[in-house]
Amino acid sequence: MHDLEGNKAAGLGRRELLSTTGAAMVASAVAAGPALAASTPSRETSASSAAARNSGPLGARLQGVQHFGLTVQNMERAYEFYTEVLGGTEVFRHGDFQGDPVHNTLLADQDIRANELHIDPQTVGVPNLRDGDQRLDVRFIQFDNVVIELLQYRNAAEPMGGPNSFAPPLTNMSPAFPRMMHICFHVRDDVDFNKFITDLETESARRGMDQVRANRTIRVRTEAERKAAPQSANTNKVTEAPSDGWELIYCKGPEGEQLEFVKALGPVKQRFANALAKRRQVPDGAP
Repeated sequence: MHDLEGNKAAGLGRRELLSTTGAAMVASAVAAGPALAASTPSRETSASSAAARNSGPLGARLQGVQHFGLTVQNMERAYEFYTEVLGGTEVFRHGDFQGDPVHNTLLADQDIRANELHIDPQTVGVPNLRDGDQRLDVRFIQFDNVVIELLQYRNAAEPMGGPNSFAPPLTNMSPAFPRMMHICFHVRDDVDFNKFITDLETESARRGMDQVRANRTIRVRTEAERKAAPQSANTNKVTEAPSDGWELIYCKGPEGEQLEFVKALGPVKQRFANALAKRRQVPDGAP
């Protein structure tokens, strides 16, 4: 509860800052007056820019990554981890999705695959959203620079946010499997990384999230050995270029999902900064 109150307090501070910044921006816009209006592109210019963008490279038509999606078995458990443990903020939630349009949008390729195999789609994990036998619920969680979408497919008789999903979770969760994905969180430069991992495991265990387990940099053969490893074995610090300054740990989340926590310091931090600066110098429509 103390952690949750701290997150709320931090969120309030961010909201106050945004409000103050917004007020300053409005005041600046009012003060600018005619000068601001004079610099506003005309409709003809905007239309021309849009036409050029729509015929240009695909990359020039993107705004970046909006969110990462994670299908979960237990919605409330995942929500608790990403909001109360890691401090994300709920944007909104929506649910009970069903019907032909949503089924086709999400699952048409899997229906085709099942048809080609001459099998019932449910045998390959395809829910029947079309007729409403199953439903889809989503929640969006905002972090400073990215959004995570939690998705749960459930039988219609199951309550929203419950612990039971339509399909069983994967048994093998090795990141070496093709198509496996992970979520990477950026840890602040001045944070004690080894202690962060220790505190993450402790807080998760306190909440009964026993799957939240971080790897170690030394060989461990049992769970007991992993737990007994020294705190100094939590973090892999890379010293070889071009990754020098990269610190990382791989960790499983409460749903068995693959997580990564990183710090980017020194040379590798500068390489990311240089790449971003170079990207921002590319004019619209250029490859």
